[in-house]
Amino acid sequence: MSETRILTCIGCPMGCRLTVTMKGKSVAAVTGNTCRRGENYARREVTAPARVLTTTVPVAGGVRPRVPVKTAGEVPKAMVLSCARALASAEVTAPVRAGDIVCRDILGTGVDVIAVRDTPEA
Repeated sequence: MSETRILTCIGCPMGCRLTVTMKGKSVAAVTGNTCRRGENYARREVTAPARVLTTTVPVAGGVRPRVPVKTAGEVPKAMVLSCARALASAEVTAPVRAGDIVCRDILGTGVDVIAVRDTPEA
């Protein structure tokens, strides 16, 4: 039995309308993409969706009260909210440098959370 899913690609600025034909749990075909990134995105999105998480974490003793952070890679889409909740109770101490690891291997995903901005001491 085949199933068709329609997606809007977020792999590049084109925003192509993708049609993914599934045969069971496998991708049989992807159409509508204008570049290879669209096909890759569609295949991942229907089989194992994942996202980069961005948020902020409080900074103790910093010139700014919070530092922006993001996951160093994608985490499973189903775990994004859990990861955000875990980071809600995190705190770092100034100084913080862009690229510093704020949380190693968040929730066992194998993905670190890193600071994306310098935050010097107050």
